Amino acid sequence: MKKHIFCLLICVAVSLITFSNSYAQFIYETESKSEAEVKVYVSKWKSEADLIVYKSEWKSGASGNKGIWYYTKWKSEGKKVYFTKWKSEADIVVYFSDWKSEAGWKNEKNKQLLDK
Repeated sequence: MKKHIFCLLICVAVSLITFSNSYAQFIYETESKSEAEVKVYVSKWKSEADLIVYKSEWKSGASGNKGIWYYTKWKSEGKKVYFTKWKSEADIVVYFSDWKSEAGWKNEKNKQLLDK
């Protein structure tokens, strides 16, 4: 009986860890437009952004699709993003904020593009 409970706890813990990371906004910046899953334009103006982004220095800071991004060095770990110079070719317009409390979606029509 104890082995079954222990095994169940291990399975639940692994599932929670896997699920919590599967929707985190881990971002891999690619140089290749063709490799990108999402094309992003960075605006100087908060008012024209679909998403206000806060860059987290810590992996644990990026949880859920809430505009808190953690940049990863590994393609397999993050959403492949290409930053374009042209707003017209972007899927999403973002504004980078220095404040975590400002992070979030202002226009959710393309929110699913950053779901893993």
